[in-house]
Amino acid sequence: MTGESRFGLPLHAVEKLCAVFRACPQVERVILYGSRAKGNYRVGSDIDLTVEGEGLSLAQLLALESQIDELLLPWMVDLSLKDRIDNPALLDHIARVGLTFYERGRADA
Repeated sequence: MTGESRFGLPLHAVEKLCAVFRACPQVERVILYGSRAKGNYRVGSDIDLTVEGEGLSLAQLLALESQIDELLLPWMVDLSLKDRIDNPALLDHIARVGLTFYERGRADA
């Protein structure tokens, strides 16, 4: 490992997560929020991600969560569908500090 990182995560972990999202055609964009987006994360901080995409269902979210669990990453991943979030404060937080973690068609995704 070269020690390179993104969002406080080793690149290999980011690449594994992006591969899961890439394999689901309905996933258009994944936004990182929380402490990792703000830059005040700790070593064991969880990974807060919300997913955007036309026609994404709860069943697909569960499938994505299962595939992420199978990666056996040493961090908890909190995954949500952005269009199902009904907490205005959370949506505001995501709008203010959210960073694009994955975007379909982007070269570095």
